[in-house]
Amino acid sequence: MSIKFRLTAMQFLQFFIWGAWLISLGGYMGGTLHFEGGQIGAIFATMGIASLIMPGLMGIIADKWINAERLYGTLHLIGAGALIYASTATTYSNMYWAMLLNMLVYMPTLSLANTVSYNALEQYKLDLIKDFPPIRVWGTVGFICAMWAVDLTGFKTGPAQLYVAAISAIVLGLYAFSLPACPPARSEGKTMLSAFGLDALVLFKQKKMAIFFLFSMLLGAALQITNTYGDLFLGSFASIPEYAESFGVKHSVILLSISQMSETLFILAIPFFLRHFGIKQVMLISMFAWVFRFGLFGFGDPGSGLWMLILSMIVYGMAFDFFNISGSLFVEQETSSNIRASAQGLFFMMTNGLGAIIGGYASGAVVDAFSVYADGRLVSREWPQIWLIFAAYALVIGILFALVFKYKHQPEEAANKKQ
Repeated sequence: MSIKFRLTAMQFLQFFIWGAWLISLGGYMGGTLHFEGGQIGAIFATMGIASLIMPGLMGIIADKWINAERLYGTLHLIGAGALIYASTATTYSNMYWAMLLNMLVYMPTLSLANTVSYNALEQYKLDLIKDFPPIRVWGTVGFICAMWAVDLTGFKTGPAQLYVAAISAIVLGLYAFSLPACPPARSEGKTMLSAFGLDALVLFKQKKMAIFFLFSMLLGAALQITNTYGDLFLGSFASIPEYAESFGVKHSVILLSISQMSETLFILAIPFFLRHFGIKQVMLISMFAWVFRFGLFGFGDPGSGLWMLILSMIVYGMAFDFFNISGSLFVEQETSSNIRASAQGLFFMMTNGLGAIIGGYASGAVVDAFSVYADGRLVSREWPQIWLIFAAYALVIGILFALVFKYKHQPEEAANKKQ
């Protein structure tokens, strides 16, 4: 069995685990378990908490003490246990702690999966730049397949989605021990500060980079909002006879999966846009794409407004990729080589760490502000107003970014950096 196939299977399972619950868990918690919006937001904020500390910490352990593939497999096995416990949780407290543990061990596997892949490809004398992207894209395919699986089986409304994720994590955890050995490098050059991206804090002395990281955090707060509440929103139409049997309600997760399909396509457009328009314009495109993403949710419905929901899914690819990937490329180009890795860690912490925490708690507060509860059960929720507030948030960020971020694009210089 070729190493490419083995790594492809690893990447597929890595994201299949995540896709089995990330999009549908909010609907299950809000619709079946009757959790409040703030509680759902807090549970999804555990992703940000884990992103702040665990990737750097596990990176140090893999660098100095334990084979990366063994650490990777062990984390997935622990995550499987947390997911099984989460599947039995019926209270907010139990679900919160179960998902916090799951996120603490899952988030570092995202970078460890790349480390294991790079090491194996180098061992087999393969070209990283040529051979890794076709392997990594199967991760996105795995995410989409998991979404379709939990939707078509009806698992999206119950705890079975967490069993699917747990079984996949067990398979991947055991499989990881068969992958090529990735022993610790025991590099003395990597400090605790660099592992957590903290030695890149010197970049805040540069006004341009300080503004960029600040807005990265603010926009990072929007990244998981539709993942958190999208399925819950579409499921709310089930109580309206006109929409109860519509495709967007019965197969809401499949509808939402168009977002991930769009994401794979817009990745290919990034080099063109960065080369011709520069990072400021590309980031602005992303910010205003988020305005459309939320706004179309606010006005759309699974009936005559289905086209708006579909368009919102397509726009997601531009909103997500033009920020996440383009921002990472900008950091790569604008920082010196001695702190480049730390700068990437800082960008990850600002967006997926602090941004996700702020977004989780703030979005939950907004959802609850427009919800009416009685005896612990939801009575009504004004979804259009909720989505339009999120759209207004993205709009304000976009306008402020256009005014305060000073960056003059030099197409020739960008082309030279690319070469």
